[in-house]
Amino acid sequence: MSHLQNLLLDTLLGTKHVDSAALIKLQEPSLCVASPGFSVMPSDVRTLVDGFAKNPLKTRREGLYFKEKDYKCVRADDYSLYAKSENTGVVVVKTRLYLLVATYTEGMYPSVCVEATEKLGEYLRRKGN
Repeated sequence: MSHLQNLLLDTLLGTKHVDSAALIKLQEPSLCVASPGFSVMPSDVRTLVDGFAKNPLKTRREGLYFKEKDYKCVRADDYSLYAKSENTGVVVVKTRLYLLVATYTEGMYPSVCVEATEKLGEYLRRKGN
């Protein structure tokens, strides 16, 4: 297992409030590493990258279509994108090299998912990633 995958498993899935997580490379948009069983299709990678490439207000207004589901965007700025659909959601944090993606499901606390994802994103930014 790679260092990055260990970070995902320990710092995100270890909270028990993150269902799945992935790192997407920004330079050549593609999946870098993901938690076991979490597949992110190229179209989903493009959706998330485009979510940051567009004007954040446009992303917030239009929402996201991720993993064959429509999500209402509740936050969109230069570094963070939060979206929800009923009792599930996706949190995306941008660093210099990656998009850090975390999902939560029913019974999990979205606030814990957000906090853990933002802290890992901050750690990666401090490391120059």
